[in-house]
Amino acid sequence: MSGLGKRRPARARSGTSGLTQKRSISEPGSRHQAYDTSTPAAVSSTEVLEVTALAHDGRGIARTSQGKTVFIEGALPGEHVTVAVHRTRKRFDEAHVREVQISAAQRVTPPCPYVDRCGGCDLQHLALDGQRRHKVAVLANLLSRQGIELPGEIQVLSTATVGYRRRARLSVRVGADGEVQLGFRARRSRRLAEVDACTTLVPELSAMLPALYTQLVALEASRHVGHIELLHTEEGVTLVLRQLRQHVQDLASWQQWARKQGVRLAMRVGRDAPEFKWLEPENVDPSLTLKVPSMAQDLTLRVVPGDFFQANDGVNRCLIETAVAWLGKPDGGQSLLDLFAGVGNFSLPLAAAGYTVAAVEGQQEMVARLNDNARRLELEVHARQANLHDPVSVKQLLDEMPADVVVLDPPREGAEALCQVLAERPVSKVLYIACDPATMVRDSAHLLQGGYRLERAAMADMFVHTSHLESMLLFVRD
Repeated sequence: MSGLGKRRPARARSGTSGLTQKRSISEPGSRHQAYDTSTPAAVSSTEVLEVTALAHDGRGIARTSQGKTVFIEGALPGEHVTVAVHRTRKRFDEAHVREVQISAAQRVTPPCPYVDRCGGCDLQHLALDGQRRHKVAVLANLLSRQGIELPGEIQVLSTATVGYRRRARLSVRVGADGEVQLGFRARRSRRLAEVDACTTLVPELSAMLPALYTQLVALEASRHVGHIELLHTEEGVTLVLRQLRQHVQDLASWQQWARKQGVRLAMRVGRDAPEFKWLEPENVDPSLTLKVPSMAQDLTLRVVPGDFFQANDGVNRCLIETAVAWLGKPDGGQSLLDLFAGVGNFSLPLAAAGYTVAAVEGQQEMVARLNDNARRLELEVHARQANLHDPVSVKQLLDEMPADVVVLDPPREGAEALCQVLAERPVSKVLYIACDPATMVRDSAHLLQGGYRLERAAMADMFVHTSHLESMLLFVRD
């Protein structure tokens, strides 16, 4: 933090207003001009490297003539490439492709025009079937390392390849010369990659980006906007501004803009303890709704900005439908405990399928929303709040809420305390939905030590064109 209070020297002005003239992406001086992704520290090499494999994070793996391992962004197995090394370590180097001399058959033209600078989708250069084979192989490898045997093939859960993301966060920055930037974090940089559209966002959200940029430029104090959350629900588009400091004139400008655009608008104001309030509709608490599948018809869940819900609606539906199918029809009103339950993403469809469901969530606000959703849908789901990472709380919870089936859908840190207790106090089935495969296999080892066996496994391609994978495992105990 030593740089606080220091003013950066102003950049030379372009002499052209972003509001009066819009240039092409490649034209010099355009606000969309690609940043030099090589970075000043990058060192080019003339040695041609042969890529032999993909690392778990999607980078190509090669070795230099001296035997040093190199992890290469944008390289695929079978390719011969020259690289620029942007980070040198004792045992390996990190690099990016300078030139592909021999291309892999699986290399494709990325669908996104901002791929060279945006840090988001890192596997766009790999054909879709290759992306999914890679993710399945990563999951299988992680399970194998823990000695977990697969009962058969890993099922792939996937839907749309573009236009699938219904929530995202855009960063806002204002330079020393007042230039406004709106976009995502750039590759290998803290700078922003400015974008006019995003192929992963649902079309309704992607279409908002040019209008958002124009509005930010028109504000009197755009530097007070930290970031903007984009949400798409059954009601349409909702934007949530992170306003670092209140500005009366800009607030009125945002309200007028939201009415013109036909979107819902909310704001979190303040730095340390931001206050949430709706701006459009004004002085009203509009409910936002999502649909999830059930046996008879879709269920409608109410949410508010800040509640967790899956970014990919199509893959979320696949997860729910697969969970219901794997667990099967309840036998005589089997009891089910849904842990890390959120607003009822799994609890409510499983209750509709006939299970007697109790739910536990760490955040009290989402517990209230889950109970409200259950009452409105006339489903008997009883939710409560508890710390699911504390071993003492977990033991007490499982004593008070015995169940035949347990569903786990934890955040990235996993559910180690729960799996350790479930190993000591077994149930007939444990369904584990994971957004981090590394913590999931760590937790799975505890279940296997407790006598469970893996019966089914699936890879959920929640974020297409990225190396990120999600998974679902079903453990049973005879």
